[in-house]
Amino acid sequence: MASVAANPHGLPRARPLHPWPIRVMHWTNAVMMLVMIGSGWGIYNDDVIFSWLRFPDWLKLGHWAQDSLLWHFAAMWFLGVNGLFYLVYGVVTGRLRRRLLPIRLRDLVKTINETLHFHIDHSDLTKYNAVQKLLYVVVIFAGVMQVVSGLAIWKRVQFGWITELLGGFQAARVVHFLGMGVIVGFLVVHVLLAFLVPQTIWAMLAGGPKVRE
Repeated sequence: MASVAANPHGLPRARPLHPWPIRVMHWTNAVMMLVMIGSGWGIYNDDVIFSWLRFPDWLKLGHWAQDSLLWHFAAMWFLGVNGLFYLVYGVVTGRLRRRLLPIRLRDLVKTINETLHFHIDHSDLTKYNAVQKLLYVVVIFAGVMQVVSGLAIWKRVQFGWITELLGGFQAARVVHFLGMGVIVGFLVVHVLLAFLVPQTIWAMLAGGPKVRE
């Protein structure tokens, strides 16, 4: 009876746009991604894929390959478990469906056209535009592929079938490297947009406006 009296119209209770579990997982993902990328560049430099590409020492995490590997494996567990919790939470609560779907072609074209003309409207923090939705879907897919290709590289005996499915060890390394490039590109765009619309940063820190889901 108390809940009915407190909410006589039967409306869902208003909650922060970004509940505290989302905020914790978001910032954990951000830190662990940076550790994974920096240490990954250190590992890459020890056995380069492209002869013309080496990363400067100031971008690497770890003084040598073994040191970078330790950082990479440590962050891998945090990021993997945290990322799994994020996906489960998003599916169970319906957050991923509400925030990322649907993605319509006409909305993509409209948003791209507005962005090219520097008409970036983000006054409503409760909704992602079509480009944001697509970027999040792509980075989630890239994250899954990083796990798959990472297993193919790390445990190529135990997960030899994955290694073969990706075209062999060296091909798996290329897939892993390209996936890293997708994630780095996403982070650059994500951070740039966050600084262009600083209220999104505060929303991810404090929770943002109240919404009824």
